[in-house]
Amino acid sequence: MLQEIMQFISRNPILSLVWIALLVAVIAMTVKSVFSKSKEITRTQVIHLINKEDAVVVDLRSRDDFRKGHIIGSVNLTPSEIKENNLGELEKHKKQPVILVSANGLESRTPAENLVRFGFEQVYSLKEGIAGWVGENLPLARGKK
Repeated sequence: MLQEIMQFISRNPILSLVWIALLVAVIAMTVKSVFSKSKEITRTQVIHLINKEDAVVVDLRSRDDFRKGHIIGSVNLTPSEIKENNLGELEKHKKQPVILVSANGLESRTPAENLVRFGFEQVYSLKEGIAGWVGENLPLARGKK
């Protein structure tokens, strides 16, 4: 078995390097998510946090996308505003659960880490973002609020 693996590596060095790089990337991402202070949560968990624990929802999308449809009661802050610690009203909610919502769930990791760094105690990201929310036919509000 080991001899066959070595033959494969010697015959396919580029493919072997790609596989090793992918393996390292998967391990690094897994370790990072395990030790992250912010967690990814499902739509059901978001609904529970909003209804039972007075969670604050922060929509990370552009102002135009936010106006087209957002989770009811959410606040619109861009990742750059969070990075610059320009949090406005969100500042007073450091002890409450804060749920970050992006377009598809991929853009919320860095803003979540920034909020943790700024002293927020419970930071979550909505898995699959607003796309998953809409896919489940959950309600959206339109306009500025």
